[in-house]
Amino acid sequence: MKLPLSRLFLGLSLVLTSLAWGQRATTKRIPLSLGDIEVRGHTFLLAAVKAANLEAVLLEAGPFTVFAPSDAAFHTFANGRMEELLQAEDKRGLKALISYHIVAGELTASDILRALSRGNGKASLTTVQGKKLGVHMEGSDIVLTDPMGNTAKITAADLRLDHGVVHEIDRVILPAQM
Repeated sequence: MKLPLSRLFLGLSLVLTSLAWGQRATTKRIPLSLGDIEVRGHTFLLAAVKAANLEAVLLEAGPFTVFAPSDAAFHTFANGRMEELLQAEDKRGLKALISYHIVAGELTASDILRALSRGNGKASLTTVQGKKLGVHMEGSDIVLTDPMGNTAKITAADLRLDHGVVHEIDRVILPAQM
């Protein structure tokens, strides 16, 4: 039995359309958990989120934008200060540090660039801690600036999570002197 050529093309186009739709859906939002961030070199951040009891908030609320220091950034953070914060009985300092790296809402790199364009090369983001985080460009890099003038570059952008987006940064930024 011969199928008319038009029916064959229609069938092929439906199959290819459904495959393309499935691929588009998976590439648009990868359903990653905080545990998946650990695999990508953010074990210190994950440990800090858990120790500060912020894991449930990040997984159940949102969306959020997380500026995630790499493990290397945490290793250079004040020569072991991170270990002290993780071990401390009082987790307020740790919670303040981690919540300074989180902004309410989902801000992709494109969103940040649009804000910089509207602000003549500068923008300000309010973290969930309530403090301001400055943003500007240095060449082709998006750079964050904390209140003390410390800077961090976004080294990997737009890692999408179920409840937001993550941008990896090369340094730990601080809400205040720690």
